[in-house]
Amino acid sequence: MKDSKTPVTAAVRVLRQYKVSYTEHLYAYEEKGGTAVSSRELGVDEHAVIKTLIMEDDTHHPLIVLMHGDHEVSTKNLARHLGVKTVSPCTPDVANRHSGYLVGGTSPFGTRKVMPVFMEASIAELPTIYINGGKRGFLVGLAPAEVIRVLEPELVSVATP
Repeated sequence: MKDSKTPVTAAVRVLRQYKVSYTEHLYAYEEKGGTAVSSRELGVDEHAVIKTLIMEDDTHHPLIVLMHGDHEVSTKNLARHLGVKTVSPCTPDVANRHSGYLVGGTSPFGTRKVMPVFMEASIAELPTIYINGGKRGFLVGLAPAEVIRVLEPELVSVATP
């Protein structure tokens, strides 16, 4: 089911390159609405809407964290896992520069810089997840196994409700 208005982003090009089976979901983007808006607009559980977060360690090395929409990242636990002093979210400008996407439209696929990816382990247990397709108001639905196959993330347990 292709919509003529569906964007062809760097993320979509990567999904096609890896022959990933996915569905496309456009919705009305709301500034600072986050996963609550996208889950409401798509009629899916916010737990299955996955946030793509661009963070950095204390030496400013960027990394990607994939997290359930209804959870936060324990940066303290992530830093401990990585063996670094601190991990913190990048400012929007820095995140945009690393990813090549605008915050609110950040996809883990097709980022400008290659960054290590850390995925909350329980995401892998879901049948289908919805993750940003590289543009505000555009999610792709796919099996978590495909994310693991394409991005080869390190699975971590750093979620806080």
